[in-house]
Amino acid sequence: MTTPPRTPGSSGRPPHTHSGPRNGANRGPHQNRAPQGRAPRPAPAGMAARAAAVEGLDLVLHHNAGLEDALDTLPAHLEPRDRALAFRIIATTLRRIGTLRAVLSPLLERGLPRGAPRLEPVLLAGATQILFMDVPDHAAVGLSVDVARTDRSTAGFAKLVNAVLRRLIREKESLLEGVDPYQADTPEWLRARWSAAYGEEQARAIAALHQAEPPLDISVKTDPESWAEKLSGEVLPTGTVRVLQAGAVRNLPGFAEGEWWVQDAAAALPARLLGDVRGLAVADLCAAPGGKTAQLAAAGAQVTAVDRSGPRLNRLRENLARLKLDAHVREADATRFLGGPFDAILLDAPCSATGTLRRHPDIAFTKRPGDIVTLAKLQAELLNHAADLLKPGGILVYSTCSLEPEEGEEQIARLLKARKDLRRRPVTAEELSKDAQAVAAFITPQGDVRTLPSYWMRGESERSGLDGFFAARLERIR
Repeated sequence: MTTPPRTPGSSGRPPHTHSGPRNGANRGPHQNRAPQGRAPRPAPAGMAARAAAVEGLDLVLHHNAGLEDALDTLPAHLEPRDRALAFRIIATTLRRIGTLRAVLSPLLERGLPRGAPRLEPVLLAGATQILFMDVPDHAAVGLSVDVARTDRSTAGFAKLVNAVLRRLIREKESLLEGVDPYQADTPEWLRARWSAAYGEEQARAIAALHQAEPPLDISVKTDPESWAEKLSGEVLPTGTVRVLQAGAVRNLPGFAEGEWWVQDAAAALPARLLGDVRGLAVADLCAAPGGKTAQLAAAGAQVTAVDRSGPRLNRLRENLARLKLDAHVREADATRFLGGPFDAILLDAPCSATGTLRRHPDIAFTKRPGDIVTLAKLQAELLNHAADLLKPGGILVYSTCSLEPEEGEEQIARLLKARKDLRRRPVTAEELSKDAQAVAAFITPQGDVRTLPSYWMRGESERSGLDGFFAARLERIR
């Protein structure tokens, strides 16, 4: 469920709903009105990006919006460079928000004033630029003050913003010394889960990768070595091309021509587990926005792409059109879809998406433990129905971008116990890569695939890691 992004850092998940902005959210340029008779002063360079970042942070932190929702509310007139910078500020803030709050707290002797809810996003965005981005300190402070002055709820605290951020610049080393990023930036319920599932050391390694911007991975139709050279990237052991200096995705060579699509290296694995699909009738359930549909169509399958979301299917159709690939697209609830029987089925099920937290740091705010229980019930229903759509001898690949065993290993154990017409078809490292040693850690003792964000350390954090995924391959035997 991965897609070429509409903006830097797009999500492969369906957007979260929210009740909309309150407390002055989505105010426009009228906030900066000049006195009557005077021409308004032009906004300082870079201020539009900072104002948009504050708006987005306010939506995520105070209005339960997802990151994709926040990006969708950015002003349409924003220059691409400002839009990209706003996204970086929002995403970096969300990745390091525990640390940011820990260092800001001692600088706010009286705490945050209750009457100015947007003051915290202003301070967080400014502190993010000072601590974690390559932004001159004077620009981070000055533009934060300017943003504060343009909002009625924060205008009276502009001097406070200036004082707090300047003190942060002076004291940042000592303030950071007392903060453990693992404890501060990862919610306790996720730390506990990952420690139980993978051990404390691996849980810390996962959390450490979440602090870095993710790499840009792409799947190419043909000749990954050539595209890696054209895009100044490298070919990973599984054939995915990792682009090291991306810039705007839509401006990269080959995008407009439909030669490749954005897809994390881990997300590209499940479709490959179906093997040679040329000429086969293959269903891609929960298909939108279409990364795996594109893989199957490019491999020669007769693909039926099923999803319940009309808007997301529109994106799937747009992606297929750009890639010059064909699929039969059906808008339907995958738990009730009637079709087939199919030679093969790929079920990339809706999940908590905790394996993609590096790309979607808002998950730490929008997900709760109870969501995993609800989603696990849906996954079980989808799995049972998908198995019913298979021909005898057909292959079913089930995958989720979750680190939670209830959404992966435990689902397959439950299904195989309940249904005697299915058996596991174990995956081998040799199927994933010619360099089997490079992917040996991906294969579980049961023969399933489990990737962790902390795998594939390749030097700098920005070149390392991949999404956390689970995938299992089953065969219907009668």
